[in-house]
Amino acid sequence: MVQVTKLTMRFGSRILFEGINLKLDRNKRYGLIGANGAGKTTFLKILSGEIKEYEGDISIEPGLKVGILGQNQFAFEDFTIADAVLWGNKRLYDAIKEKEHLYANGDFEDEKTNDRLAELEMISVEEDPTYEYDVQIAKILENVGISAEHHNDLMSSLPSSEKFKVLLAQVLYPKPDVLFLDEPTNNLDIDTIGWLERELQRHEGTLVIISHDRHFINAVVTNILDVDFQKIREFTGTYDDWYLASTVMANQAQLDRDKKVKEKEQLEAFVRRFSANASKAKQATSRQKQLDKLTIEDIKPSSRRDPSIVFKPKRPMGDEALRVANVSHSYDDLNVLRDFDILVAPGEKIAIIGPNGAGKSTLCKILMEEMKPTSGTVTWGATIEYSYFPQDTTDKIKGDGTLYDWLRGFDPKREISEIRNCLGRMLFNGEQQEKSVEKISGGEKHRMMLSKMMLEGGNFLVLDEPTNHLDLEAIIALGEALLDFEGNVICVSHDRELLDAFADRIIELHLDGTYIDFKGSYEEFAEAKASGTL
Repeated sequence: MVQVTKLTMRFGSRILFEGINLKLDRNKRYGLIGANGAGKTTFLKILSGEIKEYEGDISIEPGLKVGILGQNQFAFEDFTIADAVLWGNKRLYDAIKEKEHLYANGDFEDEKTNDRLAELEMISVEEDPTYEYDVQIAKILENVGISAEHHNDLMSSLPSSEKFKVLLAQVLYPKPDVLFLDEPTNNLDIDTIGWLERELQRHEGTLVIISHDRHFINAVVTNILDVDFQKIREFTGTYDDWYLASTVMANQAQLDRDKKVKEKEQLEAFVRRFSANASKAKQATSRQKQLDKLTIEDIKPSSRRDPSIVFKPKRPMGDEALRVANVSHSYDDLNVLRDFDILVAPGEKIAIIGPNGAGKSTLCKILMEEMKPTSGTVTWGATIEYSYFPQDTTDKIKGDGTLYDWLRGFDPKREISEIRNCLGRMLFNGEQQEKSVEKISGGEKHRMMLSKMMLEGGNFLVLDEPTNHLDLEAIIALGEALLDFEGNVICVSHDRELLDAFADRIIELHLDGTYIDFKGSYEEFAEAKASGTL
């Protein structure tokens, strides 16, 4: 369905990938993976036609519908929410809007008007044979968490996170043959991500998807496209299948190289020893020919790097960690928390989950004393020193100083080497540490906040959506760090792999202000919920 031929992409002297030949088939769902900056989004934009300056050729089978997940959340501000979804089928949208205009303003005694209405009706039937476009749009909007009473509201009335859901509904509604999705799970809660998984598993065309959600990738894809070593290599199977195969391949490549290096050393030693010996000259010449034919491939360094995230509390905690007593909070008439009451024992690691709007971030802000609850109290243990990762990290990290300066600003007495080592563990080399804070990406800002938390040495970590903008390697490293941490954790996340990695208590907030407090892992919580015991 999609053919990639001799594709090469450069940015100046930097080669992202070169000489790529791929055939993306029908009924295959491709997970596009690679380190941040390796070229995943660039490749997806080339496939979708957004980037046109490249070497090689991209061809999509004629007559196929192509769906591209939009990234401009403000492109449809004057549309109703339902119309923004309908726009995903532009031919049907145009026909319906023109019909509405003609029925409202047309001259029905004019033959041209009636002929045009007949043409528009034919287009509508071709695009929507069952006349159910409004029902289908309503259903998909409700599935992404936008209730029916808001479907005729303007897009401008929605917060940014909800606008993205509409863009997702917009690209899925027409059921395109070829579907390109870049981070479709952003701003989706766990239940909606589960719905999206099921939708994409039923996709019968070609799908190429970028996601940093390991559980989601494993559930959806049939093949992996790995962007690394300036190549894009295809593997059959899920992300976990790729991980095993790529590890075996890398180890085998190193073994082959080591074997050739040893053979080269032995041949060189023989030639040196016997080239001047007449009786051995013939053998030495033979060995030299073998040596000349021996090629040792350099093993290119991978663009993947695993950060080293280690949280070490400076201070041991006592017998009390946190008491949240009967906390309620409301915005005008909207109750997001109602009589929230928990006791957190030392060492507990809690995952906070729930739909968007249920009060997860509000709870974090109340715990961090950034917001005062409508009622109730929050009492920290006397020995607790908390460290906070806010959801709006990318907005909080700003200024014209360097990365090093930004971190040192929180503790001017801190040893220089300690700050630089901490930045290094989060993959900022010496040169990058001198970059201006205002010029770094969202993913780099998230790694900066994790660096700050490591330096703070708190014994109680509160993290609100820390995985946004992080690549898979960083998310895996964060999960391991939270598991190994000798202190308390409260973490808001929709990433199920992360939750599985560390959590021993799950608190699910509901839109009506109620909650479930479950002692156990996320996997145990999901099983209990599925069985109806919760």
